[in-house]
Amino acid sequence: MSKPLLVKHSVRIAGHPTSVSLEMQFWEALGEIAARRGQSVNALLSRIDNERGGNLSSAIRLFVLESCRRGELSPGAVPNAQPGHDGLT
Repeated sequence: MSKPLLVKHSVRIAGHPTSVSLEMQFWEALGEIAARRGQSVNALLSRIDNERGGNLSSAIRLFVLESCRRGELSPGAVPNAQPGHDGLT
């Protein structure tokens, strides 16, 4: 099994630019969650950032995991997230 590729995106969290590195599957899942909630990925990232206790990338992964456990993501159906889509560059 090959090592997952990390994808770095520049985002704005609480009005401040930063970059976050995650596997593409997490970016895609985050995009689906944001779309289902009717908010931007950046708004969702701001919420995760406000509630986290440690590393932002880890907090995002844990958020996506919890969303999966709650059934918030459709099984096997993740939208094609593209850099520059929904606030990601």
